[in-house]
Amino acid sequence: MVDWEIEAVELVSCNCAYGCPCQFNALPTHGNCHTVGGYEITRGHFGPTSLDGIRMATIATWPGAIHEGGGAAQAIVDERADSDQRNAILTIMAGRETDPGATIWNVLSATFDTFNSPLFMAIDMAVDVEARRGHVRIDGVLDISAEPIRNPVTGEEHRARIDLPDGFEYTVAEMGSGTFSTGGKIDVSSKDSYAQFAYLHLGNHGVVKT
Repeated sequence: MVDWEIEAVELVSCNCAYGCPCQFNALPTHGNCHTVGGYEITRGHFGPTSLDGIRMATIATWPGAIHEGGGAAQAIVDERADSDQRNAILTIMAGRETDPGATIWNVLSATFDTFNSPLFMAIDMAVDVEARRGHVRIDGVLDISAEPIRNPVTGEEHRARIDLPDGFEYTVAEMGSGTFSTGGKIDVSSKDSYAQFAYLHLGNHGVVKT
């Protein structure tokens, strides 16, 4: 197994209600799942290949609950990545070179029937986890914007977090409100639905706890 490890910041949004039933082993809010995400690696490697500063994004959809399968996926990799970095990122995102069930990408890979050809494009991304604000934009393919959840009466920002001590993606994530739309092979959208902001630290064996 090739040794790999990444530290990254992520912004993920889906079409479910705030809190996302998946985080609690429950069924999706609307019976199906559309999810998008952007990731910026602050520090990482795949074997001898540095992944520092590389961005990546995902679009995925399932006709029912994720565990029922039948999903379709689209990976987008930073156009700045060289061939070794592209191969490394796609390997990680496909859940390979990873212990079974150890990372979010390994778990989800078993639920897809369709893997669309990867895209290599410019990814405009800015995420502030503590402020619960961010965006991911890929021209013609993906647009995500997210902000804090707001009190429906006063409009004041509301802060909530999910703590998953044994999670396979993060241990703590800040909650937000996300709006997204996509284009290309997978065309999905959602407005004012679940969003999460988190710092990731993942490797072959799952979440790296320090």
